[in-house]
Amino acid sequence: MRGSRTRYAGLRTPLSAIGCLTVMTLLTACGYQFRVEGAGPTIGGASATASQEPPPRLIIRTLINGSFEPNLETRYTNYLREEFSAGSGAQVVSDSEAADLVLSGQILSVIVPTLSFSSTATLESRTEVVVLARVEDARSRKVVWSQVVKGASEFFITPDLQFNRALQNRAVEQAGRIVAADLAARFLLQLEMGALTKQASAPASVSH
Repeated sequence: MRGSRTRYAGLRTPLSAIGCLTVMTLLTACGYQFRVEGAGPTIGGASATASQEPPPRLIIRTLINGSFEPNLETRYTNYLREEFSAGSGAQVVSDSEAADLVLSGQILSVIVPTLSFSSTATLESRTEVVVLARVEDARSRKVVWSQVVKGASEFFITPDLQFNRALQNRAVEQAGRIVAADLAARFLLQLEMGALTKQASAPASVSH
């Protein structure tokens, strides 16, 4: 009995291997093929052909500061360049390089409304920033996309006036970063939909 058990145990591995080979042979005969070809699915529904197209080259010009808050144009422009380089689908280039699109814009307003207050003092305020962005085709100078975006950031008021100013400056910076991230995300959506390239390639309308 022990010898027969040993023989049967020795046959287990070859029999299982033969069984696997038989199943694979039957599946192949029925038309099944174990191969994966092509680029596969992509997030967002973009086709493989579209994802292989080179990103548009984008120049971001320094924003015009139309607010009463000084020295915002350089910081906000840098925020735009950072966000668009990271997540807009475009390749940000310098002003001296060849480009497909040009982004310009203006800081329209910066206001600091009161959120909460007591009978004697303000307790909490909010910084609200409004920015206009405009994208033009570099060759035709035609505006292909424009967007007005608002960003806001809250801060508490303390008895220290100097510290309050530092808190307000920080809120202005945070609001600017929110605006830049929002514009980059909206730009990416337009780019994925093909709206930017369609408008750039459309013939200019002639007014009569």
